Parts: sequence; structure tokens; C-alpha cells
Amino acid sequence: MRIIKRNGSEVEFDSAKIVAAITKANDAAAQPMLTKEQINEIADYIEYKCRKMNRSVSVEEVQDMVENQIMATGAFDIARGYVRYRFTRSLVRKSNTTDDRILSLIECNNEEVLQENSNKDPIVNSVQRDYMAGEVSKDISKRLLLPPEIVKADAEGIIHFHDSDYFAQHMHNCDLVNLEDMLQNGTVISETMIEKPHSFSTACNIATQIIAQVASNQYGGQSVSLAHLAPFVQVSREKIRKEVIEEAKELGAEMNLVKIASVTEKRLRKEVEKGIQTIQYQVITLMTTNGQAPFLTIFMYLNEAKNEQEKKDLALIIEEMLAQRYLGVKNEAGAVITPAFPKLIYVLEEDNIHEDSPYYYLTELAAKCTAKRMVPDYISEKKMKELKEGNCFPVMGCRSALNPWKDENGNYKFYGRFNQGVVTINLVDVALSSGGDYDKFWKIFDERLELCHKALMCRHERLKGTLSDSAPILWQFGALARLKKGEPIDKLLYGGYSTISLGYAGLCECVRYMTGFSHTNPKATPFAIRVMQHMNEACKQWTSESNIFFSIYGSPIESTTYKFAKCLQRRFGIIKGVTDKKYITNSYHVHVTEKIDAFAKLKFESQFQSLSTGGAISYVEVPNMENNLKAVLSVMKFIYDNIMYAELNTKSDYCQECGYTGEIQIVEDDGKLVWECPKCHNRNQETLNVARRTCGYIGTQFWNQGRTEEIKERVMHL
Repeated sequence: MRIIKRNGSEVEFDSAKIVAAITKANDAAAQPMLTKEQINEIADYIEYKCRKMNRSVSVEEVQDMVENQIMATGAFDIARGYVRYRFTRSLVRKSNTTDDRILSLIECNNEEVLQENSNKDPIVNSVQRDYMAGEVSKDISKRLLLPPEIVKADAEGIIHFHDSDYFAQHMHNCDLVNLEDMLQNGTVISETMIEKPHSFSTACNIATQIIAQVASNQYGGQSVSLAHLAPFVQVSREKIRKEVIEEAKELGAEMNLVKIASVTEKRLRKEVEKGIQTIQYQVITLMTTNGQAPFLTIFMYLNEAKNEQEKKDLALIIEEMLAQRYLGVKNEAGAVITPAFPKLIYVLEEDNIHEDSPYYYLTELAAKCTAKRMVPDYISEKKMKELKEGNCFPVMGCRSALNPWKDENGNYKFYGRFNQGVVTINLVDVALSSGGDYDKFWKIFDERLELCHKALMCRHERLKGTLSDSAPILWQFGALARLKKGEPIDKLLYGGYSTISLGYAGLCECVRYMTGFSHTNPKATPFAIRVMQHMNEACKQWTSESNIFFSIYGSPIESTTYKFAKCLQRRFGIIKGVTDKKYITNSYHVHVTEKIDAFAKLKFESQFQSLSTGGAISYVEVPNMENNLKAVLSVMKFIYDNIMYAELNTKSDYCQECGYTGEIQIVEDDGKLVWECPKCHNRNQETLNVARRTCGYIGTQFWNQGRTEEIKERVMHL
């Protein structure tokens, strides 16, 4: 059993420390009242309570228990002395709030930080540098930048103020990079003019440089479209054709048009292969100032092509992207593994979804890739158009979605737009705070929503007044805008050009507590829908009052799921089916332990995607499907007809110790969940390659105890 210290590090539980603390308080009292036996009984009882909680307990929780048990014996003077001691120590700690946390992460004994992000290796210097800066930012944000009530609500798990480790800087969340503008009209990278590329491979190389620059100037995910690279296939085709003709002349060889075209296309395929290889390997190996590879999503949508030839060229690029991703990459041991990034999104449309469709071969390749590597994920053009005013466009990062918006000429525009930030409401806490009283529920809900609104406005105000000079690649050179030097970005924060997101978590547990049923039960579903509608109504009101576009967003809460669960247990105790896990459910999802088939799950969750306008993604958990691609294709066709955005989760792990490939298991050891190879029982995370869908994206650096328990308890849907 382990204890979480205030700096986030974990140590073994030691009841002797409790005995020592109580003994000191007892000895310091004017008239000692507790016997040695009583003190030992208190310590034993607290150890028993901590073990029953079946999770790591914080120092504060233990001290609260000590205080309560001293009071229970009637030793009020000693309890008061103990409280004074705690208060004095608290004042000492507050004199500097960051030193301990920074030192603990440098020494790699802060588990909270070690497993905060499943795509960052906290031992690497660049990651530690980012985390150190983040700790300073968090400290400044809490003490100087955020209102006390927001800080308090975040600490208590009532809301979550996302990415406070970047809040001190004037940075936004995620975006859709306008790669088309930057490639066609040129850009500037590190004060160097980059002109329109003269080949496909050069365009790919420039694209990766842009991606790295963008990632270093924001903290969320970015998305680019392969359609913006497609025109450069024709540029390369024309260039290669000229070279082939010139070579033939030099060699004195006679070549007819058919032969010239054949040689040209053969070389062109090599060019496309080289370009896609550049993207894949550079994105994986690049290290941004955030201490990780760029959080990149690549969008593959045939109908974005401007003409039939461009569509064929785009299909060629998509085919190569899928083929290379299917092969995977080699790790340091030379074993082929599943990379976390880039995330791929494949759009299902009429031209590729039916067996007689001209591009169905791409869909078959996508299915094969998904079965092996968990990507691509799938957007249904048909369903997205129904929900987004006839438009189909990529999400930003893993799920954040823009609202349809038209420029001054009445044309829809998506690329070059961004999200200002996210604050998430803990719906489970709203329910538990109401005690099951519906009138109290709606009243508390409104109070918490207003708290979120206030926090979101802090995010907006932090961006307001930001000069374009703060991130030239974003604001001056085309990624998001082409503003003048010294020009504020303010006009991009209003009128719906950018969005700001009200996140939500734990709809499942919220509904279960209030109704006694899962939200999949027809008796409870209407209440779940009403909760979603209520958040939408709040966002519409805030938008009308401010001209800032608010929308509700199904939060990923990678590490926050554990934070919320611990806070709920601390505030309300263990409630079966509500707070008895180390995690709460993401957004509107069906609980991971609930038995439901893939098609029923996707159909049920589709109604919540239409209400989660700021972003949402659904998934189904499946076994190894490499030998059952027919079933994968059936799920994909169901997605096309029924839900806007979904993915399939499978396993593709590797043990470097024994060469095992398959599923690395999660086992319990002294109350802690650890990863173990089922063949050689290796538990060394340094020699285990594990890839799991965390919450819309793939994680490969392991997870905190809450998320690990959630992964362990997932049931199969197919």
C-alpha cells in the first residue's frame, strides 16, 4: 500500500509515522490523555481504512483520518494541537509551492507527473524541461492569474481547468493548419522564406517543418489534410515526365507516349513513397518544445480534391499512407511496433464505402491497417454533413470540432481556425452534491456551469491582446492567419472564427446516481439527453451574450479521470456503481464494463455525438481482427450509416525480453496495477512496448492507476 505525498510522489505506507505524529501531539499537550495502546489502535485503524480504499491515499486524507480518530477518543486538546501543527506546516509549504514538485519530477519519483501524459517519456531531459516550465506556470496561474474560486474548484475536482501548465503563456489549444495556403503561397520558418515547392517530396518535407513549428507554439493537437499535398503530385508528374523525355533523347532511345507515361508513373510512385516516408518518420522522430512528437492528425478525404485527376492523385497518397502505417516502425530493439502518431482519419463516402465503389480498395486497406495498428479512425461523410450544414472536415487533434463558419464572401472556411481552450465540468460531482434531489441537481448544475463559464472567460481574456509576433508561424505566415507584425489576434477570437469548449465528464455515473439505471436504459436515457441539452442551452446563451462561440466537448480526460475519481471518493465515499472505481467515464460513453455489442453501442452513442457539438468520438473494443477483415468492414459500413466519428480498439504489443507479440496483461501487485508479459512475466516498462487507445488517441508511455484500471476493465464489443 502506498501514500501520495504532497509533491505527487508515492512512498510505502508506514504506520510508525502516524504513531510518531500522534505521540508528539500527545506529549506537547498540557495534560497527555492518550495511552500508547490507544495511539497504536488509532494507527492500526487508519491503516485498515486505507487498505479498504484499494487505492493510493493522499497525505491529506490520512491526516484527516488521524484528526477524526483523535477527536473520537475525546482527546480534544490533543486534536487541537495536531491541527495547529498541520496549519504551521502548511504555512511553511506555501512559502514556495513549486520546489518540491520540480525536484520530485527531476528525480523521477513523482508518479502523478510520470504518468500524466501517455505520450511523454518523463525521464528524457526535454520532457523534464517542459514539465519544469509547466510547474512554474501552474504555480503562477494558481497564485496570480486565476480567481481563487476557480483554483479551489479545480483542486476539489468540481471542474478541471485544462492545461494550466501552459496558461501563463498566451497559447491556444488546437487547430486546423491551413497547409494549402502555406504551400501554395509560401511561408516563413525561422525567419527564412519558404517558397512554393517544386515537387511532392519537397512539399512533404516542408509540411513536416510546418507541423513541428506549429506544435511548438500551441499545446493541443493539430490536423492537416492530405488533399493539400495532392496538387504537388501533378507538379512532380510533369517534372518527372520532362526528365524521362530528356533522358531518352540523351540515350538516343525511341519512346512512345505510352512508354513515357508508364516510366513517369513508376517513378512518381517512388516519389510519393519517399514523401510519405518523410512525413511518417519525421513526425515520429521530431521533438517539439513540448517534449514530445507533434500531436498530429492526418485527414484523408477523397472529396476534398478539386478535380478528378487530383482525386486520383489523392487516392495514391492515401494508399501509400495506409500501406506504410500498416507496416509499423521499428523500435530501438529492431522490433516492429505500433506508433502513436500521426493519428489518421479516413472519411467514409459513397466513392469508397460500397464493394463496387471505385475507391473501395482503399477502404479494404484501411480496414487491414485498423486491424493491425488501430488507425485510421473513421468519419462518416454522410452523418457529418447532416450535422454540420452539409460540410465534412477534420477534427482538431483527436476530437475537438469547429462550428460551420462563413467568410465575408459567404464561403465556408475551416482550415486556419482554432480552439481557445477547454474547462471540464464533473457531472458526477453535480449529481452527488444534489443528494439525488432533482431540484437541487438543476440548481447546482447551473452554479457549476457558471463557474465553468467564468473559467472559460479567463482563457479567452488570456489570449486577448496577444500580438501576432508571439507565434509568427501561426498568426503571420499562414498556419492560422496572415496578420501584420504587431497586430493583436483579437479579431480571430470573436464571431465564431475560433471556438471555446465546455468539456464534460461522467455522464454515465451522473445518470446512474440520479436514476438508479445506466444511461443506456430507456428509463434513464431521457434524463441523459436532458443533461446534454442543458449544457447546449448554456453555451448558446453565453455565445449570444459575448459573440464568442461556446460549444460542448466530450473531454478526453486522460489523467483527469483519476483525479476526478479520487476527489469524488474523498468528498462522498465509496458508492457502488458511481465512485467505486479509480476512474470515471469519459464524456457520454457507455461504461467500459457494460456488456453491449459494437453496433448497439455505436447506435446508442450517435445521439450524444449530435449534442456534443464541440467534439466527440466513440469507439468499440475488439479482439485481434487481422483474420476477420470482413467483420471490420461491417463495422465501418455501420459507422458510415449511423455515426459521425468512431474508431476500433485492438491490441498490438511487444515484449523485448522474450519477443512475445499480442496483448501485454495488467495484473495487481499489492494493490497496484502493473503491466506484465503473459509469456515471460516481464514487468519492466522499459522493455515492454504497449499501445492502447487512451481517449481518442493512442498512448505508448503507460498510464496512471485510474486509466490503467479503466483499460483493464474494458469489455469486448465484438
